Amino acid sequence: MHAQPQEPQEPQELQEPPRGRRPHRVVVLALAGLLPFELGIPHRIFGRAKDPAGRSLYEILTCGLAPGPVPTDADFAVQVEHGPELLAAADTVVVPASYELGPAYEQGRLTGELAAALAHIRPGTRLVSICTGGYVLAAAGYLDGRRATTHWASAEHFQALFPAVRVDAGVLYTDDGDVLTSAGVAAGIDLCLHIVRRDHGAAVANEVARRTVVPPHRDGGQAQFIARPVPQPQLASTTAARAWVLDRLHEPLRLSDLARQEAMSVRTFTRRFREESGVSPGEWITGQRVERARQLLEQTDLPMEQVARETGFGTAQSLRKHVQAALGVSPTAYRRTFRATSGTLPSSDGPSAKVGSVH
Repeated sequence: MHAQPQEPQEPQELQEPPRGRRPHRVVVLALAGLLPFELGIPHRIFGRAKDPAGRSLYEILTCGLAPGPVPTDADFAVQVEHGPELLAAADTVVVPASYELGPAYEQGRLTGELAAALAHIRPGTRLVSICTGGYVLAAAGYLDGRRATTHWASAEHFQALFPAVRVDAGVLYTDDGDVLTSAGVAAGIDLCLHIVRRDHGAAVANEVARRTVVPPHRDGGQAQFIARPVPQPQLASTTAARAWVLDRLHEPLRLSDLARQEAMSVRTFTRRFREESGVSPGEWITGQRVERARQLLEQTDLPMEQVARETGFGTAQSLRKHVQAALGVSPTAYRRTFRATSGTLPSSDGPSAKVGSVH
């Protein structure tokens, strides 16, 4: 059921000044059953974005379906000061995941209360979902005919519930201009950094990432651990070159060969690649080789020399150098720690490697 149009109500305590006099306003919609981690992502990422003079580029506010406590999936509630009228003052609305409106949301329809809340959103407002927050956007009809993603474990259910949505379960996030969606949990960080990069450029986004101690740009399909970038729509993409590289990480790679995949000059390709990813082609390739090494160290018993050959580092000494630089531990220690904890480390929890080059 789509939200019924209503006349937006402007909260009097947030009367709009001229756009040039205030930061971009991000309103986060907190729904019952929300995940506290995901609720905090927009505040953390957008809140760290500053202009050269140190002024905040975003104002981040939180609202609920009513002011007051909002239950979470943890053992505490979140006190929200604003009601849904705040949505009328938003430039961007972010809907984090809620277990009550996620995979268990069998009917795929908005409650009357939620429909009335979404009706406050002004036309042209940018809409963002994190993880299963996409269920809310889909139920409101915002994703009809659009490419979108959600947590890989919910993708099949999501597609069956909303057949008008073009679900892509193999990417961390999607960008369809004024509607953006992300996969689960930490992919919300990647999406918010992408938005900062799209709004204010790579330098600002990279500084936010540095302060937050996360990779400045993480491409990839969550299920397959294969990089599949979502470039800025207004720019020619370097996607084909990245896909070409990922099939040849074990081979020597030349910058001219990458540029040829996009029919660009080396200079144009290098500039465009950095605009889209925030790093040079050489840094990105080294990072992808490290990520492939992590997979092999976690999932196989291959000897270090073979891991080095499979990842394009050539020798165990080179592998050790790059893994140590990127992850802060040796390949042997990394494998031992992973096996000892019997856990699964995120595919990009370490900083992107800053060493190595394209041959």
